[in-house]
Amino acid sequence: MITQQRLPISVCMIAGNEAHRIHRALDSVSSWVEEIIVVINDDVTDGTDKIAAGFGAKVFREPWKGHIAQKNSAAQKANSDWILGLDADEAVSPELRDEIQKLFSEPQKLQPFAAFSFPRLCWYCGRWIRHGDWYPDRSTRLWRRGRAEWGGVDPHDKLRVNGSIGKLHADLHHYSRESINAHLQKIIPFSDEFVRQHLTAGQKAGIFNLAIRPLWRFLRAYFFRFGFLDGWQGYYIAWHNAFATAVRYAKIREAQERKKSTG
Repeated sequence: MITQQRLPISVCMIAGNEAHRIHRALDSVSSWVEEIIVVINDDVTDGTDKIAAGFGAKVFREPWKGHIAQKNSAAQKANSDWILGLDADEAVSPELRDEIQKLFSEPQKLQPFAAFSFPRLCWYCGRWIRHGDWYPDRSTRLWRRGRAEWGGVDPHDKLRVNGSIGKLHADLHHYSRESINAHLQKIIPFSDEFVRQHLTAGQKAGIFNLAIRPLWRFLRAYFFRFGFLDGWQGYYIAWHNAFATAVRYAKIREAQERKKSTG
């Protein structure tokens, strides 16, 4: 570590029942940032709040408002000059911590930018995934307070920045897919939201979406983005993404057919 000085950064997190994994996220930042803000859902019962408080976090209970509104609520409570958005299933790697500390020690390099992005590296079934559709998965997570806010479409939030974005190179670690079963379980809620958004926008699913798009997702991830270098995990991820794509568009067709039959 370059220095033990606390940086003028507020780490802002949202969480549900995350007692099984939030410790890793908090432990990765608690010794070198100025402030930690954790907004938890008001129905949390597993002690997530106590774990966060044990790391010195300021904990707030709020009703669930969706990913975007909840993350903006957390950011609005920050007092430091900079904000670092972190999820409960992530951790700042020692290399990224050191890179951020070095950046803040050189104000001339910090000054031109309103925010910074860095790659996100996923741990999956015993392996870091360094190719395919999952990497580098560059995310903008560090920004000047007041110069950005969360936007996008739930649950896929995206930081909207007013100003230039610099690039860091060390990885943010991501541990969201704890098993194949946990990974599969995400297909239903994510596809339901995808279908809702597309039907609201009046979009339909044709033969290209059902037959070509899933196959392209596999070919792109496994061959063109070198997913084959990630072993059997890379092979499975490419097929999983292809299958999830097929599910989304098949469910749109299902909804379209249902609407015709009830006319």
